[in-house]
Amino acid sequence: MVYPSRSLDVGETERYIELLTSGRVSRIYLDELDSAAEQSIGIGTVKLIIEPESGAATKARELINLTKQQIADEITQREFIELIETIIVYKFPFKSREEIEQMLGLSELKQTKVYQEAKLEGKLEAIPFMLSLGATVEQIAQALELDVELVRLVAAKANQEQSGE
Repeated sequence: MVYPSRSLDVGETERYIELLTSGRVSRIYLDELDSAAEQSIGIGTVKLIIEPESGAATKARELINLTKQQIADEITQREFIELIETIIVYKFPFKSREEIEQMLGLSELKQTKVYQEAKLEGKLEAIPFMLSLGATVEQIAQALELDVELVRLVAAKANQEQSGE
């Protein structure tokens, strides 16, 4: 069981005492981990969640640098960096993409899965509105740089939802 701090470990344990004393379950208090654990990218990333906003950007940059240095596999490296970015996005919901990019010292935020999914979602949500303005499927596909078939699917779904209401 992972807790941000020991003070938050106030749950009822009577029902689970056998499991807790069996040695199969451990309690981990993130604020009590030693400096050796601090060097773990995984633990550092989990601790980023409870990091105060004042130090979160610095800690995130350190984790990104550690990730680039210690993880050779590009896919795993990219996944860790995306997880770190996602934590920062949730920690600073009112910051723009550019502000977060600058905060983390990354210029490749646009290449992350989180950014790409958000961008695609925004485009897909724009399709019904553009149709209501009289744009054709082909015009929408060209304007949003999307596949014509994808635009047709979204348009058909929008028509079904509209006629079902």
